[in-house]
Amino acid sequence: MRGLYFECERGISGDMTAAALLDLGADRAALERMLRSLPLSGFETQISRVKKAGLDMCDFAVTLAEENHDHDMEYLYGHEHAHEHEHRHDHEPVHEHTHDHEYDHEHDHHHDHEHIHEHAHVHEQTFAHEHALTAEHEPQDHAHDHAHVHHHHTALPDILHILSHADMSPGAHALAERMFRILAAAEAKAHGVPEEQVHFHEVGAVDSIVDIAAAAVLLDSLGVDAYIIPALSEGTGSVRCQHGILPVPVPAVANIAAEHGLTLRIVPQRGELVTPTGAAIAAAVRTADTLPEGFRVLKIGMGAGKRAYERPSFLRLMLLEWDESPEQDAILMLETNVDDCTPEALGYVMERLLEGGARDVFFTPVYMKKQRPGTLVTILCDEVHRAALEAILFRETTTIGVRRVTMERTVLPRRGETVQTSLGPVRVKCVATPEGERRYPEKESVAALCQASGKSWQSVMKTLEREL
Repeated sequence: MRGLYFECERGISGDMTAAALLDLGADRAALERMLRSLPLSGFETQISRVKKAGLDMCDFAVTLAEENHDHDMEYLYGHEHAHEHEHRHDHEPVHEHTHDHEYDHEHDHHHDHEHIHEHAHVHEQTFAHEHALTAEHEPQDHAHDHAHVHHHHTALPDILHILSHADMSPGAHALAERMFRILAAAEAKAHGVPEEQVHFHEVGAVDSIVDIAAAAVLLDSLGVDAYIIPALSEGTGSVRCQHGILPVPVPAVANIAAEHGLTLRIVPQRGELVTPTGAAIAAAVRTADTLPEGFRVLKIGMGAGKRAYERPSFLRLMLLEWDESPEQDAILMLETNVDDCTPEALGYVMERLLEGGARDVFFTPVYMKKQRPGTLVTILCDEVHRAALEAILFRETTTIGVRRVTMERTVLPRRGETVQTSLGPVRVKCVATPEGERRYPEKESVAALCQASGKSWQSVMKTLEREL
């Protein structure tokens, strides 16, 4: 088994995740193809090397032609907080930022003198969709020349439209969409509006779209079996954003943690360590919150944050490998009976349960007391997702009780990988059997190939059977 361990002792954000994945060795070529194809204009990405606490690590930065999102510590957290960090170690920059919030503040862009420039992309494409991206910022000077593009607050359908036109594998596209749907649900709950009506003035800026798309592409390229995230370390105090002064953790982060069962660990650090984008990435990929008893560390990646705290902000990722014993594997089964939910409601519940971390969901027609026909809802999941899934059942159905049992099981070793075929890239599940390895193309990849090629499902499957 191969897994990716997120050590979030210093927080997590979108740009920190992308940087750590690049440092780990994720597919940079796939990232560059996606960036060139992304239908947005007026932004630049830079990949460089920086030092934090004397440690060498990668930095992934997105800067905009029309405005930049650097904000000094005094503006974000108040003069007293900024003064605390005037005397810093390791020559770290005072003006650091993450890309998840937009603020009505004009501030010059500062470059860390420790950055060693490696690579930059300048993007000049024009997004021809009727909804352009905008942000409520005053125009500012920038060191690079770009055509100024006015960016609008963007609703979820607009962002999904943008992602659908980017050069991404089916797996990466599905992952990026899941991250933004998680953000939409969190913002909708915070502001009391339907998800489709959420306007991403907090997280929908160009830089955040780029951060999420980059993280999704790089994560997908690793093809790991598990994502292990024990906890997210978060700071205290408050932060200034579009809606005014908000407590830390900000409402979107708190809602994501509550909905998806993320463990937050509050540390004695004033400031925002976990951003909404970082929390959405963690919620979208996490499959476990405990490390295996023993493992081998294959690679390590470190991604730099953009804010100067007493505890330097960075994210460390470890690519692990371990031997899984089938006899020790177990899974949790949740069950409940309902007899007064419509088929439409049950279909919606299934979607929410799968989004919430369920491994599988299925319905069985049953006859209940008083001879009433009903539905047995069965969920297979890991213990880490139990509380979140039970909460979905209680909120979205009429049930008043959920049964659960831990079941032992025997499973064959499996892994995921992306395979190039004559029809294009396809995501494949590889299962080790006593007779040899079997390969099964993922349904989403097959569907994407059908749409791209215009061929039928049967025709695409026959081609894949020959080439896999």
